[in-house]
Amino acid sequence: MIILFDLDGTLIDSTEAILESFHHSLAVHNLPSQKDTNIKALIGYPLDIMYGNLGIDAMHIDALIATYKEHYRDISREKTELLQNAKEAVLLAKEFATLGIVTTKTGYYSRVLMEHFGLMQHFDVLIGREDVQNPKPHAEPIFRALEKLESVGKEIWMIGDTKLDLIAAKNAEINPIGVLSGYGTHESLKEFTDMIFNDAFEAMKYLQKRKNNTFL
Repeated sequence: MIILFDLDGTLIDSTEAILESFHHSLAVHNLPSQKDTNIKALIGYPLDIMYGNLGIDAMHIDALIATYKEHYRDISREKTELLQNAKEAVLLAKEFATLGIVTTKTGYYSRVLMEHFGLMQHFDVLIGREDVQNPKPHAEPIFRALEKLESVGKEIWMIGDTKLDLIAAKNAEINPIGVLSGYGTHESLKEFTDMIFNDAFEAMKYLQKRKNNTFL
């Protein structure tokens, strides 16, 4: 079995770091501030799409992203934490599956964070924004991850907290699991999968039972 994890809202909570970096970038470039709720509604999308959907003129976006990343690099470890039961989820999953990470975050920062939390060694692949031309919900990130793994004949799952993760799984023709620990609602996830759990640990317990054919 192969299990691919999203990061934000699935294993980690970097909301504070994301919001602070957005507000910092806008202030540095003398652009109007944005409401936290509007920014949070877009977490999971690549930065260029987030800024664009916030109504920022395209001419500013590259500079904003550069400023954002510079600030995020300095604060991300301090202002990011593992979600409750995330470590337990990864350790349990590693007992019965090959693990990967597929995220729209920059892969470099994602790897640094997971090393900071002492979990990166449990993952055989990490695909970030810079590794693909087409981020989630396109299937490309999942295909790139599977290219690096021995996936032929294996049952493959993508677990995430937003519809982007689930749509990407559908587009790649693998199995989607939604979790309610992040930014998506039950209603938004239900449209794309019936497999919805409170968090990644609950999802891993289900997959372990599935692997062992010991359903309740």
